[in-house]
Formats: sequence, C-alpha cells, structure tokens
Amino acid sequence: MSNKITACPPGEALDFSVLLSATRRGARLARLMTVAELSARGLPTESAALVVAELAANAALHGAVPGRSFRLRVSLHETALLRVEVTDARGERAPVAGPRRPPGADSEAGRGLVLVEALAERWGVRHGPVPCKTVWADIALAPRAESTGSGGGGGRWGTGGDPCGETGEPDPPK
Repeated sequence: MSNKITACPPGEALDFSVLLSATRRGARLARLMTVAELSARGLPTESAALVVAELAANAALHGAVPGRSFRLRVSLHETALLRVEVTDARGERAPVAGPRRPPGADSEAGRGLVLVEALAERWGVRHGPVPCKTVWADIALAPRAESTGSGGGGGRWGTGGDPCGETGEPDPPK
C-alpha cells in the first residue's frame, strides 16, 4: 500500500491516483490536485474540478469509514475524454446511476449528482472489491455546445490508508 501520489510527467499520458483522507479537507485536496495536474498539461479544468469536488465530497460524506481513505484516480482516454474515479469503502451506500431530478428550491442537499450528470458525458458506479464502490464520470475535454470555459491552479499530496486494500487498477472506460 502506497501513501504517495503517482503521476506522469507533463507532456505524457495523464493517469494519476492518490489516497486522501475521507474528510472535507481530503475532498478539497482532490479538487486542487486535479486542477494542478490538468493545468500542468494545458488541459481545461473547470468541469473536471466540479465533478471531482462532488464525487470526493460524496466519498467523504457518504463513503467514510473510520481509518479508511478514499482513492481519486484521473486518467485521459480517447485523447479528449477524462475519466474521474473515486473509490471508497462503503459499497452498500452507492448512488443509483440514471437521470436525476433537481431538488426543490429550498432543499439544502441533493444537487451534487445532478451537477455530475450535467457535466459528464456519462457516469456510473462499479462495485468491488467488497466492500468498495467506485463512482466514475467521463468528461469531454472539448467543450460541449452548452459549456462555457475552464480555469487553473496547483499542488501534489497524498495521505491515508487504501480504502479497499486494492492491488489492481480500475478498469479503463469502454
């Protein structure tokens, strides 16, 4: 089990993975690290930052198990498709993939996966190894007709115990 971030140098294929504490701070670091990695390669960051923030916040809020971290993995596939994966140790608390209705105007929660659905080309949940789940989203790096732009920032860190004692790499998108 490794507590350090693994990443490729700028200009090479993007594929990084890091363990982060299942806390609000860990979720914030997930977003900051993603923006840093994408910015270092001159890739758009806005949609990815929002998707990572939502998935990581859900892992910290709904997937936290004492003493376990969550794993963030970000990889580039098909040259313009970014795969974001967040793995936590609470497989029994998985969101149901599919169309979502926005919550009421006065609701204080329930907008995260609506946002992920709006920004991602597709998203879903992969179960295993027990007791884990991975929530993933594929984001087009080329702007969609209705999207508006990108931003940037930077840093690299890693901490915590592997959420599932994973030894293999998650499956790439099909």
